[in-house]
Amino acid sequence: MLSMYPACFFREENGYSVIFPDLNLATCGETVQEAMSMAVDCLAGRLHLLKQDGDPIPEPSDMNSIDLTAVSRELEIEPKEAFINIVSVDVETYAKEHFDKSVKKTLTIPAWLNTAAMEMGINFSQVLQEALLAKVQAR
Repeated sequence: MLSMYPACFFREENGYSVIFPDLNLATCGETVQEAMSMAVDCLAGRLHLLKQDGDPIPEPSDMNSIDLTAVSRELEIEPKEAFINIVSVDVETYAKEHFDKSVKKTLTIPAWLNTAAMEMGINFSQVLQEALLAKVQAR
């Protein structure tokens, strides 16, 4: 399902700042294209985390109701240029591709341990994931 939120783009000296007023969320990029790409990633990340945590997801505002001057004043920035654009992302698809994607890791174990584990039909990836999760959650 496509999620769409208005974002305020402010051109400043070093690029563009992007603010999502509905989500209390910000990102940036050196160019408009980079700022938009970062905005999509940022929006997908926030909505994905809200959903995972069971938190309420705010309704997007009508972009015509957003006052760019008020937003820039609140942030205490004086942009060279400002505009509002809708940022859209299919959060579920984006999360599968960027957040939930598995990465390949190479590791070394003693040969005898490898042989014993293989004979027992142990799934190395599953065991490593379970051990890492236990370590991370223990912190």
